[in-house]
Amino acid sequence: MNLPAAASSAPAALPRRAVVLMIASTVCFGSMAVLIRIASKQLHPFEIAFLRSFFGALAALPLLWRNGLATLHTDRIGFYVVRCAIGAVSMLAGFWAIAHLPLAQAIALSYSSPLFVTIGAVIFLGELVRRRRWSAVIAGFIGVLVIVRPGTDGFTMASLVALFSALCSGAVTISIKFLARRDPPDTIVVLTTWLWVPLSLPAAVMVWQWPSADLLPLLIALGLLGTAGQYLWTHALKLAEASTLAPFSYLQLVFVALLAWLLFNETPDEWTVIGASIVIGASFYIARREARLARERVLRERVEGEPQI
Repeated sequence: MNLPAAASSAPAALPRRAVVLMIASTVCFGSMAVLIRIASKQLHPFEIAFLRSFFGALAALPLLWRNGLATLHTDRIGFYVVRCAIGAVSMLAGFWAIAHLPLAQAIALSYSSPLFVTIGAVIFLGELVRRRRWSAVIAGFIGVLVIVRPGTDGFTMASLVALFSALCSGAVTISIKFLARRDPPDTIVVLTTWLWVPLSLPAAVMVWQWPSADLLPLLIALGLLGTAGQYLWTHALKLAEASTLAPFSYLQLVFVALLAWLLFNETPDEWTVIGASIVIGASFYIARREARLARERVLRERVEGEPQI
């Protein structure tokens, strides 16, 4: 997701604040992944996804109270519905993968999303991708193959579900490039969170069972963490470039791997570590390359727009 970078005139403290916001968002998302795994012992991941959306929508109400009904104003509501439908599918698949894969592996595969974003940008946005970025995409998919290991005993269908979630997440990222040009972050967060509730409900109804009373606080925490993570992530990317913040977002994998080891006695195997390193390296290069090209494009437009004497 690429939101406008901080203006050159912004104070130096803003990038530092963006780093803090990004790290906080990774803690929220990482903690949410752990809670999903715990809740999946009692509930189907589809129901967990709906309840996360429901309580997350309630958690987003303060944004509406702070900014008023203007927060809901957009002239692209149809685009939001399509975008959120894809996001809901990504969430359902992602929650299912977290419930059925080692946590570190599920999160590592989610980082393949930028690879799909690059391909989608060529197909849908008409962006020109040169040899270096294509090389990074190819390297990233090699990393995915290392993690998934098709044809071996380590291959599972859940890995493909995690990749499908990353593919849908990439499509959502591309859509946000359109939305962020005109809508403020709070509008994106509120509308997305609210639309996920009805969009995730049909899948939940098919597997519904009432959660136990002792599980309810955990489900509420899921919603709070999901909305808080999205809010922090969105605002961090408004203050600084995605390429600058990417290394901090990758801390989520380390955080989740540590919690998975402490709580579930899960240790990432060497293939996941090697593959994740390749995927993250490729994704980081793509983010840096896109940021550099964006700066060059802005500079070129400024020069071309200056009056000739």
